[in-house]
Amino acid sequence: MYVYDEYDQQIIDQRVAQYRDQTKRYLAGKITDEQFLPLRLQNGLYVQRLAPMLRIAVPYGTLNSTQLRKLAEISRHYDKGYAHISTRQNVQLNWPKLEEVPDILAELAKVQMHAVQTSGNCIRNVTADQFSGVAADEVEDARPWCEIIRQWSTFHPEFAFLPRKFKIAVCGSETDRAAVMVHDIGLQIVKDDNGDTAFRVLVGGGLGRTPVIGSVIHEQLPPRHLLTYLEAILRVYNQLGRRDNKFKARIKILVRAMGAEAFKAKVEEEWAHIKDSALELSDEEIARAKSFFTAPEYRDLPAQDMQALALESADFARWLNHNVHPHKQTGYAIATLSLKTTGVAPGDITAEQLEAVAALGEEFGFGEIRSTHQQNLVLPDVPQHQLFALWQKLVELELASPTVGTLNDIICCPGGDFCSLANAKSIPIAEAIQRRFDDLDYLYDLGEIELNISGCMNACGHHHIGHIGILGVDKKGQEFYQVSLGGSQGLNASLGKILGPSFAQDDIPDVIEKVLNTYVDLRQEGERFLDTYNRVGLDPFKERAYA
Repeated sequence: MYVYDEYDQQIIDQRVAQYRDQTKRYLAGKITDEQFLPLRLQNGLYVQRLAPMLRIAVPYGTLNSTQLRKLAEISRHYDKGYAHISTRQNVQLNWPKLEEVPDILAELAKVQMHAVQTSGNCIRNVTADQFSGVAADEVEDARPWCEIIRQWSTFHPEFAFLPRKFKIAVCGSETDRAAVMVHDIGLQIVKDDNGDTAFRVLVGGGLGRTPVIGSVIHEQLPPRHLLTYLEAILRVYNQLGRRDNKFKARIKILVRAMGAEAFKAKVEEEWAHIKDSALELSDEEIARAKSFFTAPEYRDLPAQDMQALALESADFARWLNHNVHPHKQTGYAIATLSLKTTGVAPGDITAEQLEAVAALGEEFGFGEIRSTHQQNLVLPDVPQHQLFALWQKLVELELASPTVGTLNDIICCPGGDFCSLANAKSIPIAEAIQRRFDDLDYLYDLGEIELNISGCMNACGHHHIGHIGILGVDKKGQEFYQVSLGGSQGLNASLGKILGPSFAQDDIPDVIEKVLNTYVDLRQEGERFLDTYNRVGLDPFKERAYA
């Protein structure tokens, strides 16, 4: 993983000192709320319903054991002893004291972490496939490119106050686990006609109030032009994006208003001026970035018969089949640690669990841990012959729920329990669904289903791209929930269609059961939920749900 040099450390330390002074002046009444707002936002601090919330950057979802231990220490000393993994792979603290945030940032800086640009109208934390560097279906490791983008975008003077927030995701695998189709810029690593690395560039994707699938504006961008092309896109957006209405300020609105081809032409016009500038990536600079992401010292291990391993126990077999994924290195596997225990908010992890996962990362790997878009954690380099021993320890830690990829691997925003923007609570809905559908055999029979929940139209729970999406809405001061079907992420992304009028909170488990029963009744041999939906359409589900 990337390691700070002396300049990186100096920059972050200076930023901490600057924000400490800004906070002191604010608390002393020398800075107004309005003046303090952009300062705190670009240091990751929100003011939520009950307390401030601090969002800590986890670039492309990569952490090490030392950083996890520091997060545990911070959450225990400055918060309530737990942290939350967000859908953008970041870590959030829900209860920090405003006056103590500079101290938290100083502690983070000791382990090469920060909260810079995790909020505000700037380029946010760059995300990637959580299996980058180890995935069996990988075209190329996305992390070096994410790091190059991170270094370019951090403190970029021209893009510090964009019309609206800006999100970039990079996918380097055949299966898109980074949701590149619904980002402001999505980059898919491909091979060009000569077999060399290139980028398929998408712009104008996004969720929120106006969900949009991104448009392709370059099929095979050469790597040396990555930053110049991104710079051109951001310049066009910064110049032409709307600033009069924050609900129409995202780049997706601009691309849709201009049309993808007209937007591309404008980008190409801007690009012509900077294409051969100092921003062009040299082979040496690309090699330097890649040097931080070399393969660890893998042992020469024989491949294990996974079916034979599954004979250890039925419970282990379930976890092995659902939470373990193929690794590019023979004899190794990727293990997903589920943060979806029923009764716990999806994505939440205690300080004790963070410390334990840090130790597991060292015992069963090379001290590296990944955070995921699905609000789970990943150990990327587990020797196959140690999977059973790992599983036993995860069971003790309540991190071994064998439900990854099932209905109960729910993506869920903090909702009305924490967020001041939310129209309705999300966490109780997730728990009610998990409790209703707690039979593992039933979950496995249903197969792959993605259920996403958002507490408001900002769509932090990505409900638009859930196979089943649930959105909290306000009806005259009462909490109701709108259900949508047919969404999906990936390279064939689709946006869900609303089932019909919203439902009361207590009705949601029954509605989901009716939807699932419809699927079971109508599915054909080998069909997943999304396959059946795409074949029969919305009407059969709607008829049953409102019967």
